[in-house]
Amino acid sequence: MELYERFRAGDIRALARAITLAESGHPLGQELLKRLRGQGQARVVGLTGSPGAGKSTLTDRLIEKARQRGERVAVLAVDPSSPFTGGAILGDRIRMMRHHQDPGVFIRSLASRGALGGLAGATVAALALLEAFGFERIFVETVGVGQSEVDIVRVADTTVLVLTPAAGDAVQAFKAGVMEIADVFVVNKFDLPGGERIVQELKTTLELAPARPGGWKPPVLTAVAPQAEGVDELFEAMDQHYRHILEQGLLNSQRLERARFEVESVIQEWGRRRTREGQGLIEQVAYGGLTPEEAAQQLLFSKG
Repeated sequence: MELYERFRAGDIRALARAITLAESGHPLGQELLKRLRGQGQARVVGLTGSPGAGKSTLTDRLIEKARQRGERVAVLAVDPSSPFTGGAILGDRIRMMRHHQDPGVFIRSLASRGALGGLAGATVAALALLEAFGFERIFVETVGVGQSEVDIVRVADTTVLVLTPAAGDAVQAFKAGVMEIADVFVVNKFDLPGGERIVQELKTTLELAPARPGGWKPPVLTAVAPQAEGVDELFEAMDQHYRHILEQGLLNSQRLERARFEVESVIQEWGRRRTREGQGLIEQVAYGGLTPEEAAQQLLFSKG
């Protein structure tokens, strides 16, 4: 396979093409994934939080820090999908454009395509390709859709929840269950009023939270991303958490959970596709002719 040989030779255009093929479900992309999966090892950091929390600016600063340490860095910005074209909105990617000429940085937008958890089904496939290409740290920035924003923990080794003062973020985090998935909390835009209050709310809530795997205690940090304030502390906290999961032997179980998420995403996409094709059955459900369970069984298990 010419594309495989170019990929192994370090051709960045071959990487981009491979991700496109994998994202679209093309057979060539699937074959590439089978040959490349499991090669390489990267630290995968997920950044999640409400829209407008400054995730992209913070990611931009983390890229800068990683490059200062000589790491090759990739970013997957999972953007909201157009309901008409399915394409990604490239706002997150635009905010990181100052790195576009750096050969040690690769930034790719993926369309969420309606995924409730803020992650595209192709995210894990793209991660596998980026690891095989030799990137040492991969940032996954999710859509930021509030209460559905929990799938990132199934994909990332370390999950960072980005909050802001005076925006009700703490309350929303408590309601959504996101408090249970974050390994590191960072209050961005800490120079705005209400910063100290939200830090105290977070710390108080975490004292009552159940113990994390291996006894990890999530730190609560502060940052002002445009000025790079707090970025060093955040980077160190991410690395401390990664060392923790290594020491506790948790990394393998996290990688298995990542694969489980990928398989489930494929099953969900199959279900959506069959539902679009089964208009007659959907009409029967709407008018009481079938239960949703009966229609689902016919859609998923019929040979047609």
